[in-house]
Amino acid sequence: MYRIAVCCTLLCGFCWAQAASDSQPAPSNVRGSEYPRVSPDLRVTFRIKAPEAKKVQLQPGGDDNGLGKGPFDMIRGDDGTWTLTSPPAVPGFHYYWFLVDGAIVNDIGSEIFFGWGRESSGVEVPEKGADFDAVKAVPHGEVRVRWYYSKTTEAWRRAMVYTPPEYDRNTRTRYPVLYLQHGSGEDERGWTNQGRANFILDNLIAEGKAKPMILAMETGYAVPPGTAPAISTQGRGNGQSSAFEQVVLNDLIPMVDATYRTLADRDHRAMAGLSMGGGQTLQITLTHLDKFAWIGSFSSPLRTGIDLKTAYGGAFADGAAFSKKVHLLWFGAGTAEDRLAKSAQAMIDTLKQAGIKSVFYQSPGTAHEWLTWRRDLDEFAPLLFR
Repeated sequence: MYRIAVCCTLLCGFCWAQAASDSQPAPSNVRGSEYPRVSPDLRVTFRIKAPEAKKVQLQPGGDDNGLGKGPFDMIRGDDGTWTLTSPPAVPGFHYYWFLVDGAIVNDIGSEIFFGWGRESSGVEVPEKGADFDAVKAVPHGEVRVRWYYSKTTEAWRRAMVYTPPEYDRNTRTRYPVLYLQHGSGEDERGWTNQGRANFILDNLIAEGKAKPMILAMETGYAVPPGTAPAISTQGRGNGQSSAFEQVVLNDLIPMVDATYRTLADRDHRAMAGLSMGGGQTLQITLTHLDKFAWIGSFSSPLRTGIDLKTAYGGAFADGAAFSKKVHLLWFGAGTAEDRLAKSAQAMIDTLKQAGIKSVFYQSPGTAHEWLTWRRDLDEFAPLLFR
């Protein structure tokens, strides 16, 4: 199990010196930056120079993360440099920022990632013995930026589209498509910047574990024309959520099918998403089974005690018909995100009573964080389009 209880006690001076001597700059650092540093036992050392500050703290992104529940007080050195070394962190990617006399400050040593509704710092803590999401000496696909005009929102929108390694060489081949959605407070860059989805697919395809496929990733927020935008939503019923559904159905899918060499039918179209994106996936796919045959929900807030005859427009009312139409209904959660894992299991048990089969994968030792969702994709993608 990777998940650990993290205390806010700082390491002693001797332990800190030892950690610093055998640590390495985090892979997520900007070029040439020495901090944050990750030690072999996965402790992470953070530094910021703020000589005029009275108090500096490290704030991890939320409670459900691999660095612990902050904020954590940092210690000031004689030169005005503030330092903190964490206890061993959970492997994977973690958002964080500094609180300098209460003000939010990003770390100039870290690359910037869009999360929590804004640009945030992030630290990558490598997982020992795992390279499923690493850059390897295999053929690589491309991540393309595609701007297109949405009739639904009457505005330009940006999608990130991954094409498999052979796409530009095999010009007569058409490919299935996985529409892959981010979580609340993130955007269309999340699955490649934080989730490493392109490298995960590169490696799976190279090993013959997954079919070559296109990934289409869009920002999960949309509002009708003339409506003030909001940062995120997790349910159906307000303008933003329903507008995004229309963007996917009426703008995004037609654009992808018209622009790329796709197999443009439901048997070759999948959708999955994490957290908010997983909830959006279930809403969109289950109420439009004429367009999707493969469905994935990663760490999503699921409805409990649902009425199978009415939920999602009655998609589950006829278990035999549903099972014939849907080739894969897949749920994932981390073992440390107890509430979401329990709701997923309850949903699966309810579906089973109606004769509907589904798959449930639990990422060992992780919570509501990117290593959970990277592992989800690594498990989910090989099952698609078989």
